[in-house]
Amino acid sequence: MSVDSVLTAPAALAGPLTLVHAADDTPGWWRSAVIYQVYPRSFRDLNGDGVGDLAGITAELPQLAELEIDAVWLSPFYRSPQRDAGYDVSDYCDVDPLFGTLADFDAMMAEANRLGLRLIVDLVPNHCSDQHAAFQAALAAPAGSPERDMFIFRDGRGDSGEQPPNNWQSHFGGPAWTRITEPDGTPGQWYLHLFDTSQPDFNWDNDAVHAEFERVLRFWLDRGVSGFRVDVAHALVKAPGLPEWGGRADGNSSHGFPGHEAPMFGQPALHDIYRTWRRILAEYGPDRILCAEANVDPLPRLADWVRPDEMHQAFNFPYLHAGLDVHRMRHVITESLTALDAVGAPSTWVLSNHDVVRHATRFGYNGPAPRDGDGIGPADVQPDEALGRSRAAAASMFMLGLPGGAYLYQGEELGLPDGIDIPDSQRQDPTFGRTGGERLGRDGCRVPLPWRSGEPHAGFGAGADPWLPQPASFAGLARDAQAASPSSHLNLYRRMLALRRELSLGQGSLTWLENWCTDTSLAYLNGTTAVLLNVGPEPLELPAGQVLLRSFVSAEQGEDAHRLSSGETVWLEIYIEDTES
Repeated sequence: MSVDSVLTAPAALAGPLTLVHAADDTPGWWRSAVIYQVYPRSFRDLNGDGVGDLAGITAELPQLAELEIDAVWLSPFYRSPQRDAGYDVSDYCDVDPLFGTLADFDAMMAEANRLGLRLIVDLVPNHCSDQHAAFQAALAAPAGSPERDMFIFRDGRGDSGEQPPNNWQSHFGGPAWTRITEPDGTPGQWYLHLFDTSQPDFNWDNDAVHAEFERVLRFWLDRGVSGFRVDVAHALVKAPGLPEWGGRADGNSSHGFPGHEAPMFGQPALHDIYRTWRRILAEYGPDRILCAEANVDPLPRLADWVRPDEMHQAFNFPYLHAGLDVHRMRHVITESLTALDAVGAPSTWVLSNHDVVRHATRFGYNGPAPRDGDGIGPADVQPDEALGRSRAAAASMFMLGLPGGAYLYQGEELGLPDGIDIPDSQRQDPTFGRTGGERLGRDGCRVPLPWRSGEPHAGFGAGADPWLPQPASFAGLARDAQAASPSSHLNLYRRMLALRRELSLGQGSLTWLENWCTDTSLAYLNGTTAVLLNVGPEPLELPAGQVLLRSFVSAEQGEDAHRLSSGETVWLEIYIEDTES
């Protein structure tokens, strides 16, 4: 189907139209940006040690620029013992030797500037590594000291303090408290870690913690970064007194425990921290941004993070978790746009990242994946890889037609699946170890990328084996092989992103096309572009209009000029006079 094909199908664009969101002409590059997440250890290994590095990122940035993205978000590359893949930071103002040097960072920054790409870096302010100098000083200092007050130390309960201070649980399994041995060898206080034992939480009631992170912000802003993605942005401040919590460790709502009551998340004092950070970024110009990884429940609370004087973006995780449930998708989209419009903020859509099973694998099941929110292993029911890739293309096209910003996770433009056949001995996510293998963790979505099909390790690196094994299918999905195929996932992404920019869809509007919003389909109008998704088993007759792009790019996949196939999305140019109900 060529881009200028015109359908003359009998179905007309008639029926009620429900306007949800008007076009947005507010200044700010981030409001409609497509930002590409790079996970450094799995992106490209240039020095041959089996782990990706900054030099490898620099070498491949031109290939990212060809996608017509606006910016790159870099997951942690700071000095770290790598107990949690760099989210356990021991020095926030240096590069871990595993990835290179500060000079390598500056070279990468210069190449990004040359290519017109902005660079956003990860910031991890909730916790650090237990090897961080401040935590080592706290261990050496007595209870009640200024050094201890940088973190959350408490006496234990019980006759001799042998029980944790409260019942909070770690995200990675087990209690969220670890007892230390004091310098004199006696059992001592406990410290809080919402994640791994090696990741003590900072005490954000302490002004010294504020001052330290303001220093870190300025260090990287001075080196030219365009902003920060803030890790677990909702967790920094804890409720006074650290009250008990019987709900989920991740703070999501459960029966009797609504997420907004979780004492370790979403506390009001958080917002003053981000107002201060926003003022610091403004000193460097109007184009530096903060993006919140804020998993808040219920969804309208997301607007609290992106008020005009706080963050610029917040990931829309409810959309990621909506899957291909069209009713849930519609609800999340409507509620998100309504809530965020009320504070003048854009929505920020996402389908995959380094913490969840890739959507090309999630959508390979006719029903929920066997391990919801966790990795998939060789003993689990296996996904249909072809089905997953096809549905992933449709889901991506549907998302990229939405107004607002969007984040892509490295490799999703190749339709990569999760790595499933990872031996237990090679799994590195702390979740796997802390749960005794009950939870597989996130290694599957972090498998190193394939770049060149005819090279060792599919072009990831020519030296040591990659830090995680690549699936056998990766060679055939390598970037060079896909670049040469007009019908590839990569070339579909290239067309989608170019057309999204050409049509200014990120700045556009959203009106539901009610006649095509059914139990098995969902459709909206963005400007004059109609976006239709069919998740039902039967083809759907298309309205008349000019086909701009289809997620099925070849006849072999079932394309019918007048019908939308099962598991397909289409963009159509349609002209109508009135878009309001």
